[in-house]
Amino acid sequence: MTTNRRSGPHRPATIPDVAREAGVSRSTASRALAGYGSVSPQARERVRAAADRLGYRANQLARSMITGRTHTLGAVIADIQNPFFAGVTRGITDAARAAGYQVLLANTDEDPAAEQAAVKTLRDKHVDGLIVAPAATTDAGHLAAAHAAGCPVVLLDRDIPDLGMDSVTVDNHGAARDAVRRLLAAGHRRIALVSLVGDGVRDPAPVDPGSTGLARIEGYRSALREAGIADTDTYLRMGAFHQQDPADLARDLLAAPEPPTALFATDSVIALGVLSAVRDLGLRVPEDLSLVTFDDTDWARAVRPRISVVAQPVQELGARAVRALVSRVQGGTGEREHITLPTRFIARESVAAVPPPGG
Repeated sequence: MTTNRRSGPHRPATIPDVAREAGVSRSTASRALAGYGSVSPQARERVRAAADRLGYRANQLARSMITGRTHTLGAVIADIQNPFFAGVTRGITDAARAAGYQVLLANTDEDPAAEQAAVKTLRDKHVDGLIVAPAATTDAGHLAAAHAAGCPVVLLDRDIPDLGMDSVTVDNHGAARDAVRRLLAAGHRRIALVSLVGDGVRDPAPVDPGSTGLARIEGYRSALREAGIADTDTYLRMGAFHQQDPADLARDLLAAPEPPTALFATDSVIALGVLSAVRDLGLRVPEDLSLVTFDDTDWARAVRPRISVVAQPVQELGARAVRALVSRVQGGTGEREHITLPTRFIARESVAAVPPPGG
C-alpha cells in the first residue's frame, strides 16, 4: 500500500521515498530508476509512477560516481560566431541528444590558451569525452594529456595524426584546388586569396602545418602552379584571427595597379569583408571581380549576385564527430580513424569570364 506522502517542500524526493510510495524495496526502486538489473514490468511501472508523483530527480553526480559516466560531452569550438562552427555545433548537439548525451560548450576564438583552459574546465566537470577544433595543431600537449588520462578526444575540422586521435574533416586542400581551377577555367590568371591564419605570418607552414587555413592556401598554390603560374604569393593576403579586418586585406589587393580579376575567400566571414571592400571601391561582382568562398551560408544564397561556394556538410561534420566519440566512450578500440567528408562546389552568378582590358 502506498503512503502518497511527499518528501516535504524543503527536501527533494529520494530513492527511499520513491520505494515507500511504490511499495517496493529500496534496491528494486534503485534498479527500476537506473534501468539495470531484474525488475518486473509491474514494479517498474509503479516505481516510475511514484517518482513522477513525488517529483523525484536522479542524482546525476551520485550516479556518475557509481557508473563512471556523466553522459555529458565537451565541445571546444574555435569561433562560434563563424556560421561554419554554428552549423557544426548544431550537428553536435542534435547527435549528442539522440545518443543520450548533453553537451557543454566552450568557445576559444582560435586562442590556444583559451582552448587549454576550456579543456581543463571540461575535464574538471568529468565530461565523458571531448570534441575539439584545435586552435593550433603544433601545441596539443593538453589534448594528449586528456587522451592519456582516459578521456577520449575527437578532433574536428583539423587533424593531428601524431596524436593518434580520431578526427573528422573535409579535404580542404582538394576543395580549394578545385575552386581555383574553376576560376582558371573561366580565364582568370590574377587570382587572389584572402585568409585569416594564425598570427597572419606570410608563410604559416612552420607555425602550424596541420591547419585548415594552410591546407586551403596550399590547394590554391597547387592550382596556380599547375596552370604555370610560378609566383603564387603576389595576390595572397593573410591576416591574423580577430586582429585584422579582411576588408582591409581585400582593399589592398583591389587598389593595386594590376588588381586581381578573381578572389577566393577561405571562409564566409572573409567573403563578407571582401564584398564590403568591393562596395567601398565602387566595384561590382562579377563584372569587376569574380568571387568564390568556402561555406554555403544563407546570405550567400540571398545576395545578388548569388555567391559561388564550396559547400561543406557542416552539421554532418558535427554529427560524425559525436558518433566517433560516443563509440570511444562506450569502449570502442582500434586504430585511429580520420573521417574525410566530401565537399560540393555550387556554381552561381558570382563567377564570370575575365573582363576585357580597361573594361
